[in-house]
Amino acid sequence: MTALKSLFDLTGKRALITGGSRGLGLQIAEALGEYGAKIAISARKADELDEAVRHLAGLGIAATAHVADLGRPEGPKALADAVLTLHGEIDILVNNAGATWGAPATDVTAEAWARVMNLNVNNLFFLTQDIARRSMLPRRAGKVLNIASIAGLRGHHPDITGTIPYNASKGAVVNLTRALAAEWGPHNVTVNAIAPGFFPSKMTKGILGQFDKQVLHHTPLGKLGNDDDLKGAALLFCSAASGHITGQILAVDGGTMVI
Repeated sequence: MTALKSLFDLTGKRALITGGSRGLGLQIAEALGEYGAKIAISARKADELDEAVRHLAGLGIAATAHVADLGRPEGPKALADAVLTLHGEIDILVNNAGATWGAPATDVTAEAWARVMNLNVNNLFFLTQDIARRSMLPRRAGKVLNIASIAGLRGHHPDITGTIPYNASKGAVVNLTRALAAEWGPHNVTVNAIAPGFFPSKMTKGILGQFDKQVLHHTPLGKLGNDDDLKGAALLFCSAASGHITGQILAVDGGTMVI
């Protein structure tokens, strides 16, 4: 029988976390690094990456930083090339980078729609495809964790500013997760997703600033997500503890989805 603690041990595993310089991505980097993973984080801004690397070093976690714009067509391959050249293989891929756009559906422009879809869906898929094809599938081992959102599981209250491109993109991530899990399960590559509720972040600042009372009223636990609330779920899906779990979407939302 395997010791329970060892199921969560990531010693020697190599993890790439997109959007890893702040917010939820940095939380996940902290969690995986604490349990032994070698961390690579990517983001668009070098200064934010440098700050994140220093922050992780202060926690005893070594991390490499990779400047990458995953909203551009060349972004996924450039990032995969850089990380695989440096680390050799990737055992864990966390797709966290994302963008949103707040406007009524009638006001969403083609440019706004394309910007959100390119980052949240198109290039998320192409990065995952490249890493899986070059590193996970040949070795018959790998963990993919997509960061979706409860916005991809439901609509929104009509009193709250719409985020139609974001909702649609995260709905796509939900079903992409299930489809990849089905296709790659026979190759021992698991694909799961976390659907966070409202966590304070640069992305949610506008909505929470205007609608914080409504959000909390519809959250049974009566609070926003904190700096630790995503870590346990991420560690589960990225470790051997989830060896018989794939194609699942876990809402980490304080109970918002149950009412």
